[in-house]
Amino acid sequence: MEKAKKRRFGIIATIILAATLILGLLWATATAEKNAKHQDTLSRVEKQGKIIWGVKADTKLFGLMNTKTATPVGFDVDIAKALTVQISKQTGVPMSAEYVPVSSASKIQLLKNTNIDGTVSTMTITPERAKVVDYTDSYFNAGQSILVKKGSEIHSIQDMNDPKYTVLVVVGTTAAKETKKFAPKANVVALQDYASAMQALKAGQGQAMSTDNAILYGFANENPDYQIVGGNFTNGPYGIAFDHDQKPMVDQANRALATIKENGIYNQLIEKWFSQVPGLDWRDLEV
Repeated sequence: MEKAKKRRFGIIATIILAATLILGLLWATATAEKNAKHQDTLSRVEKQGKIIWGVKADTKLFGLMNTKTATPVGFDVDIAKALTVQISKQTGVPMSAEYVPVSSASKIQLLKNTNIDGTVSTMTITPERAKVVDYTDSYFNAGQSILVKKGSEIHSIQDMNDPKYTVLVVVGTTAAKETKKFAPKANVVALQDYASAMQALKAGQGQAMSTDNAILYGFANENPDYQIVGGNFTNGPYGIAFDHDQKPMVDQANRALATIKENGIYNQLIEKWFSQVPGLDWRDLEV
């Protein structure tokens, strides 16, 4: 009797182990297939005949929602379109560009989830981000500055180094970390997006708003009572980002970026979007 029980137990254990191994193999196979699909961005965009770009919808000059057409417009959007046209020529595969609004906090996760194929969204290249996404060469030279109300006693980021001052930044950007380097005593408050940060600045909830100079020029252009002061206190070039381990896609994008710089399309877009910004010599942005 005891031997029979042990034999039955052994058979059951063997069945369970075999089932576990089979399920594990099926799961591993499914995961591998999903990861392979996830990792091969270039193959995916060629197959779908389009590149889905993450772009800003709240950042004047770079990506702002056009309420009449319900589509984002701006320098980043035009760069994404130009890259799509060029990548299509390079690969010989007809492709269109589609745009999905992203925030500073959401764009990396949307890349990871393959909701978007790449993102052109005022994204500063940093070593930390480069561990989880792949960047192209820089497509825009930016640096962090501060926006204050005209007549403010604040003339530089160093003037903000006092606990009585509050600097407004946006969640998911590098602005908070960089601000603390130069004004460690300042109170830094992070808002969800740039529109909220600007609204808070106007409401007196902070004495300055800090982010990349190019973005702040857009707000200064819209709000003549505010100005940028102190110049740039960081160097933070923007890169186009794809999911990690995407060398074929990055190579195509870099090749396309180099081409639109060489053939003059890039400088045409610089002039289109930045030539009317007060206080900014758009020629300094040309390549």
